[in-house]
Amino acid sequence: MLPFSNSSSGETHLDERVQPGSPMSGGDVTAIGIVQGTTDGRFAPVRDRFADVIDSQPGTGAALAAWCDGQRVIDLWGGHTDAAGQKRWGPASIVQPYSVTKPFAAVCALRLVEAGRLDLDAPVQRYWPEFTAHATVRHVLSHQAGVVSLDCPAPTEAFYDWDELCRRLAAQEPAWEPGSAHGESALFYGHLVGELVRRVDGRSLGAYLHEEICGPLGLDFWVGLSRAEQERTVELTGLDDSFWAMNAAGRPDLYVRATSNPPGSHDAAIVNGAAWRAAEIPAINGHGTARAIADFYHALATGRVLSSSLLAEAVTAQCSGPDRVFGWDNSWGLGFGVDTDGFGMGGLGGNYGGTSTAGGYSLAFVTGGVGTHDRVEGLENTLRDCLGLAPLATTP
Repeated sequence: MLPFSNSSSGETHLDERVQPGSPMSGGDVTAIGIVQGTTDGRFAPVRDRFADVIDSQPGTGAALAAWCDGQRVIDLWGGHTDAAGQKRWGPASIVQPYSVTKPFAAVCALRLVEAGRLDLDAPVQRYWPEFTAHATVRHVLSHQAGVVSLDCPAPTEAFYDWDELCRRLAAQEPAWEPGSAHGESALFYGHLVGELVRRVDGRSLGAYLHEEICGPLGLDFWVGLSRAEQERTVELTGLDDSFWAMNAAGRPDLYVRATSNPPGSHDAAIVNGAAWRAAEIPAINGHGTARAIADFYHALATGRVLSSSLLAEAVTAQCSGPDRVFGWDNSWGLGFGVDTDGFGMGGLGGNYGGTSTAGGYSLAFVTGGVGTHDRVEGLENTLRDCLGLAPLATTP
């Protein structure tokens, strides 16, 4: 697993308990306590491990989905959607998976590249004249542009004003010469990519994503929520001072600067609020189901999103080595974290979506109760064991 990490027709969802391993047509139907969904019989150990995750996880619940051999083989969810424990997670519950959103943003720009409307090696200024960093579109997509933090303090409200935040980003001096190093633009990747999309296409990134990608593919994933979507959104829990301290421990100084200005992205009162959910902050505030994210990666892997040639370029390392923001060694493609096993993206709090090209599967895990990636790493390695694959090494 990379560290950056529509209900099927005919599914039955039961309230009564169904014993693990009960044979059901189209996969076992699961209702173990408050874990529900469907699992192909081969992956019963994954279902059982997911039940253990839900049993042990504080706060709100989680969901897990996977594709293998051309079929969705896992579609599970469990726990509650509210901190008070009054509402159960259901098949239509959506949650913010933080940086798992970034590849969705990247694919919008890549679609425009494929249409000949964006040139990967053109300077950003061709499309966004006010942008002052000497970066190319490729640099932006592969986290090499250096625009990762703001020198001047910005209020939380800047997240809700697209033009104002883009104005600040356009004027910002990069943290390094574009193309000479790389580091994840944790908060601003979606604005950098999204403004390119808006300048070329005229639509916001959220609108483009829905109308051109998620809508046609039937993916329940959104950037910028309507009131109706907000009513089924999971409350994020565990975003306290101790979580922030744990997450920042050992990181470069640039990490804190790149993730705390504007403030609010780690504040439960902010990210669970209506203004945040309604805004388009496409680096981190997409909302969706695990099913939608796994379906997105399966659609990518099967050529329904990008051409095979552009996807191959997008999941080929454009840069490798120390990430100036996060501190660890990694490799970036065009919007995806890449390694020898496959491609994908993790998100703050333990979220993940990606494809193992070597293993032949796609996987997504989303959670309302923030924590480490240990949960999804354990789930993925259990899935790999079911497939007879060696476990993946633990990520940083």
